Order: sequence, then C-alpha cells, then structure tokens
Amino acid sequence: MGDFRKLRVWQKAKELAVKIYQLVKKQTISKDYGYKDQIQRAAISIPANIAEGDELGTDKQSVRHFFIAKGSCAELHTLIIIGSEIGYIDNDIANILINECKIISFMLAKIIKARS
Repeated sequence: MGDFRKLRVWQKAKELAVKIYQLVKKQTISKDYGYKDQIQRAAISIPANIAEGDELGTDKQSVRHFFIAKGSCAELHTLIIIGSEIGYIDNDIANILINECKIISFMLAKIIKARS
C-alpha cells in the first residue's frame, strides 16, 4: 500500500479516463451535457477510488474503495454500450473501451481478493 501510481490497475484506469475525456471532446457527446458529465464522472471515479483506497491505512478500507472503483467500471461499461447504441461512440472504439473496462474490472477483482 502507499504508492498507487505503481499499481498497474491504477495506470490502466487512468489511461482509460484520459481516453474518455479525449473522446467526449471529439464526438457529438460534447453537446449532450448529461451524458458527457456522467461518462466522465464514471471514468474518473475508477482511478480516483483506486488511489484513495491504496492510500488508506487498512486493507478493509482499501477493499471498500476498490469495490467502488469496480462499480464505477461497470457504470462506465454501461455508458459506453449506450453511447454506442445511440450513435455517440463508434462501434470499434466502443469495443476497445469495453474490453479495457473488462480488464480493469478483472484486475480489481484480483486486488480485492488479495487484500481481503
């Protein structure tokens, strides 16, 4: 515990959040403020909760934040699916982003198990 920037799951989650922020600037998403806000908040919540959890003093506190990050990952996954289905996100890009969500969720499950 302590240096969240060394956690591969944090690195991947941060990279995904950056991709989401870049995506919403380029797509028609930028005009849908509700969707834009929701997808950005879900994306940023993942690495933020991983970092917060890793900095806390106990495994119990860490695991709680990792579960929150995992939930935000599922939320982001859902928002990407919806964005794809309503034409905001290209299907190929959506599939790449969804795969990244799945990988991050799997990694979070592993760290939760390890710290439980």
